[in-house]
Amino acid sequence: MLSATGGAAWAAGSRTEPARAPGADNFYTSDQVTVRQVTFKNQYQMRVAGTLFTPRGLDRNQRHRAIVVGHPMGAVKEQSANLYATKMAEQGFVALSVDLAFWGASEGQPRNAVSPDLYAETFSAGVDYLGSQAFVDKEQIGAIGICGSGSFVISAAKIDPRMKAIATVSMYDMGAASRNALNHSQTLAQRKQIIAAAAGQRDAEFAGGAVQYTGGTVHQLAADTHPIQREFYDFYRTPRGQYTPKGGSAATTTHPTLASNVKFMNFYPFNDIETISPRPMLFIMGDQAHSKEFSLQAYQLAAQPKELHIVAGAGHVDLYDRVNLIPFDKLTAFFSKHLVQAGV
Repeated sequence: MLSATGGAAWAAGSRTEPARAPGADNFYTSDQVTVRQVTFKNQYQMRVAGTLFTPRGLDRNQRHRAIVVGHPMGAVKEQSANLYATKMAEQGFVALSVDLAFWGASEGQPRNAVSPDLYAETFSAGVDYLGSQAFVDKEQIGAIGICGSGSFVISAAKIDPRMKAIATVSMYDMGAASRNALNHSQTLAQRKQIIAAAAGQRDAEFAGGAVQYTGGTVHQLAADTHPIQREFYDFYRTPRGQYTPKGGSAATTTHPTLASNVKFMNFYPFNDIETISPRPMLFIMGDQAHSKEFSLQAYQLAAQPKELHIVAGAGHVDLYDRVNLIPFDKLTAFFSKHLVQAGV
């Protein structure tokens, strides 16, 4: 199906005041929602940090529908994921935002390491946690993946049927993006150069050298800064969405480690995506998004039931936090339809 549509900081980190960008409200909070910090272990006994959002006045003697929400690649749960979780809790869902392994307050060393399997495992660990709560219907748990987490939640859902409905927003296929870059603009020779640099960095770090970082968002704009980098800068490097986790460094936020980033080269989340069926999938993207190739490909490869929802006038980062553009009504309708309230 194809359709179209025309915060406060948590104690675990620090930020500056929100920007006045039109409609942007990354740090949105709601007096209709109760917020609690939680931790739990993944399958590998690593601590996962999450923020649990529940509708105020939730009847804990009944079981309710729940959703796990994952943040953009290089971000933390306080960037976009908490906003989505808050909005879904306003609509009556129990919502859990999570820090992916190696990021934010979740465990994993070195910090900012890339491990697609452990990123996907974070979603399954979130389902473990939600399913253990007496007020959650463990048969009615869905998931939302934003940006890179869109590919991680697909990877998780392929082997975790407990996720009954899956939505992605502004999805990046981090495997294809690493191998080929956007619009297949990276050559094989360039790919091999990246792989060689990562291998060299492994040698350097094994010999005691300092961890090096790559990618991510620039910290300063220049006359020749690429428009896509400017788009990310406006979110990650301004009060609009800037956030440094407790114990973290502003110098390394958004930047994965150089030696590990090549792990994405072996990441193929869309392989076997059709096996998620008959569980429904919703792909949300902006019609101006530089990343739309990934949502379009995933939608093409997925089996029914599936839906592609295109937001008119929206770019990639717009759907991180611009509440005037994010189709929360669509997400609410999707999960309300496919997660059936047990109420017992």
